[in-house]
Amino acid sequence: MPSPTGPVLVVDFGAQYAQLIARRVREAQVYSEVVPHTASVDEILAKNPSAIILSGGPSSVYEEGAPSMDAALVKAGVPVFGICYGFQLLARALGGDVEATGAREYGRTQVQVAGDGGTLHHELPGSHPTWMSHGDSVTKAPEGYTVTATSEGAPVAGFENLEARIAGVQYHPEVHHSPYGQEVLRRFLHDVAGIRPQWTTSSIVEEQVARIREQVGDGRAICGLSGGVDSAVAAALVQRAIGDRLTCVFVDHGLLRAGERGQVERDYVAATGVKLVTVDARERFLDALAGVTDPETKRKIIGREFIRVFEQAERDLKAEGDYKFLVQGTLYPDVVESGGGEGTANIKSHHNVGGLPDDLQFELVEPLRLLFKDEVRRVGTELGLPEVIVQRQPFPGPGLGIRIIGEVNASRLETLRAADAIAREELTAAGLDGEIWQCPVVLLADVRSVGVQGDGRTYGHPIVLRPVSSEDAMTADWTRLPYEVLERISTRITNEVAEVNRVVLDVTSKPPGTIEWE
Repeated sequence: MPSPTGPVLVVDFGAQYAQLIARRVREAQVYSEVVPHTASVDEILAKNPSAIILSGGPSSVYEEGAPSMDAALVKAGVPVFGICYGFQLLARALGGDVEATGAREYGRTQVQVAGDGGTLHHELPGSHPTWMSHGDSVTKAPEGYTVTATSEGAPVAGFENLEARIAGVQYHPEVHHSPYGQEVLRRFLHDVAGIRPQWTTSSIVEEQVARIREQVGDGRAICGLSGGVDSAVAAALVQRAIGDRLTCVFVDHGLLRAGERGQVERDYVAATGVKLVTVDARERFLDALAGVTDPETKRKIIGREFIRVFEQAERDLKAEGDYKFLVQGTLYPDVVESGGGEGTANIKSHHNVGGLPDDLQFELVEPLRLLFKDEVRRVGTELGLPEVIVQRQPFPGPGLGIRIIGEVNASRLETLRAADAIAREELTAAGLDGEIWQCPVVLLADVRSVGVQGDGRTYGHPIVLRPVSSEDAMTADWTRLPYEVLERISTRITNEVAEVNRVVLDVTSKPPGTIEWE
């Protein structure tokens, strides 16, 4: 998938924004990967990088045991860009000075363009906001390097050397709080490093289809289709590559939201023409969950039953032909967070299918393992998938089973399904789908609250709304929905869902709270 000149490598020095840097590079239509700072120079250069970006990090360059950089990296002839901590490491490696000046800068900070701004800052506003996070500062640029920006606490907030194709900034250009940061990154990639913008949605589709055809050959593949974005797009890519030699298995465990089975069976099949096998296992899952209230036990039961149902479907399919390949919607953040390994031919517990046992032998096909979520959605649109699937909010694998606080049964599922459908309808009608990451709707099944309905006293269940905004789900904030939208959702739920007489709003960020309640 990388361009012929190789990827732009983001060397992660412990930054919370390392993956975000890679995403911003890709937004400049240049392919990028994250590598740990522990990678050796030889390992980094073996990837034939078209450029190297040194990320920020929480350490001081003078701190004992702080992540370091081999100076050989900047002498290898590869374009290099340093950010924050990486900028300071770069300055020291090139012979500049970094000092603990005592003038710390955290948060929104004005930088001033120095001289004509060089390539990075040319014609940007003479003073503009950036996002800083540093205690040490570069006080003297390396010899031969032009200072392009300064700030009150950073005498050198940016420098560059076009001949060496090396540059850097003290601030974080990758965050939205630096409004000109993306342009600065783009200038480094295109103008300093000389990389052509070739990473596009159509090129991703073309390259992945070719890779899948090469990997699968004339074999057959199976895909566990959940109805979610990742498995849907992965399956669509494989179907584009091998046609009817792909079979998708959709397990209806009864823990789905309203209309989701129909979306898969009707809309998805119509859009892709994929061969779909639906397994109705609703009674099996409800029987297994009867009497269970502990959330972790519920998760394990749902995962175990899914495995057993999927195994049976796999055995049934093998009677028709030899299925050697398993398609999964593994994304790039999954790869990075699991250590960035090269994958395995056997199903391991960290893979998306839900923990299939090691003795179930498949060769994995993971066409999305180099993509971020926003890229996956664009690929889905390119492949012609319905918007209702491509823009679907993240939904937990155990489904509504972990959005019912208490025992899961058919009646409680219908109550939660109805409340969830109302919330989704009103958010969509208000045009808010693009503003929230997701909105879990939770049924407090083991709680009764007093209410008055029809001049009578009621003891109904509370429903919790949990609208959150996030880029990557690692951190999240509750979404400030308009009061009139919340009022419509509350009024409709308490009027239309018989068992509910109270709607409450969860206004907890993550941390300290998680996105899901269980």
